[in-house]
Amino acid sequence: MTVTPEQSAWFSGMFTAMVDNVEQVVLGKCHAIELAFTAMVSEGHLLLEDFPGTGKTSLARAMSQTVQGVSTRIQFTPDLLPGDVTGITVYDQKSGTFEFHSGPIFANVVLADEINRASPKTQSALLEAMEEGNVTVDGVTRSTGVPFLVIATQNPIEQAGTYRLPEAQLDRFMMKTSLGYPDLAATIRILEGTSEVRHELAPVLTPQALVEMSAIARAVFVNPLVYDYVGRLVEATRSARQVRMGVSVRGARSLMKAAKTWAAAHGRAYVTPDDVKALAEQVLAHRMVLDPEAEFDGVTAGAVIGQILLDTVPPSRSDMA
Repeated sequence: MTVTPEQSAWFSGMFTAMVDNVEQVVLGKCHAIELAFTAMVSEGHLLLEDFPGTGKTSLARAMSQTVQGVSTRIQFTPDLLPGDVTGITVYDQKSGTFEFHSGPIFANVVLADEINRASPKTQSALLEAMEEGNVTVDGVTRSTGVPFLVIATQNPIEQAGTYRLPEAQLDRFMMKTSLGYPDLAATIRILEGTSEVRHELAPVLTPQALVEMSAIARAVFVNPLVYDYVGRLVEATRSARQVRMGVSVRGARSLMKAAKTWAAAHGRAYVTPDDVKALAEQVLAHRMVLDPEAEFDGVTAGAVIGQILLDTVPPSRSDMA
C-alpha cells in the first residue's frame, strides 16, 4: 500500500484536529500533545511521568474524550486486585452457569492513574493486554477491542507506598514523556480565565477513523538507510559504557512505528532521520537500565540518548523518498 496525497492530507488534518481539541484543555503543551497522539495512532501505549498538578490526568482524559469510543479510568491503589482490572467470573445460581463480568480494561482508551501505586501482581494484569490486546481469565481469552490504548500516569516524587514499574512493564509503553509546568504566557491565560475550562470535549473522530489512520501510518515509506540508522542507534544503546541493559527489539520497532506516524502527521509519506531523532529520547530512554555508578554520577538515560544521537553518523543525505 502506498500513501496517496489525499490520504496524507486527510491524516495530517485529522491529527491537527485532535491536537487542537486537546489543547483547549491543556494549554501551552502542543508538543507533548503531539507526542501523545503519535503513540495513540501508532497503536502504542503512553506513560506520563511528572509532578503533581501539571495536567497528566487532564491530558489523558482529554485524549479519551477526543476519540468517540469507550473510555474507562482505573485509580491504582495498593489494595487494587488483578480482577478489579481484568474482570472476574461469577457463578449465577439461577442459570447454574458461570458468567464473566468484564473489568475496566475492556475499553478503547484506558486511563491508569498513578499506576505505580498498585502492587506488582496487579500491574502484571496489564502485561498481556498491552502486548497482545487480549485478556485471559480462567483460561478464556477475550479481546479488549480495537483501538486499544493505555495511558498511565505516575508521580516521580512521592515514592512512599509505590512499586517501581519493572522493565517488562516499561518496555510495553511505546513512549514515556512529561508535560512540565506551563510557561508564563500559558499561566497568565489560566489565571486570567481567558480560556474556558472544559470538563467535556466534543469527539473529533471515531474509533474506525483512528484505525484507518493507523493503517495509513503503517504504509508510510521508509528508506533502507533509515532502517539502518535506527538499527545503529539501538546497537549503540547496548554498547554504551554507562548502560547495563540497552534497548530491546520491541523498542526499535516502536521507534520505527512512531517515526512513521510522526512523518504522516507532518504531511509526508516518507520517514527522514529527523523524524527518528525527534522521537528517540521519548521512545528509547525509559527502556534503558543504567549502570549504578553512572546513576550515582547523575547520568540520565536521556543524556545517553542525546550523546548517541551526536556520535552516531546519520544516513547519507540522499533522497529518502
